[in-house]
Amino acid sequence: MARDYEKLLSDLHDGKIETFEVTKEEFMDFQKVFMESNFRKKVIGKAKRGGGAIYHYDKGDEF
Repeated sequence: MARDYEKLLSDLHDGKIETFEVTKEEFMDFQKVFMESNFRKKVIGKAKRGGGAIYHYDKGDEF
């Protein structure tokens, strides 16, 4: 069963979660959803050694 990346991104944006991890095996499925996201420019991913990434939302300039 595939993960609901739209929900994860929405929860990240809404502050319901602080981070989530995407494995290297999931990345291509995640990337499709991520590129369609309205707030993808505020979602920051940090690559992990060995593959995968951990994503968080940058609230930097929001009021």
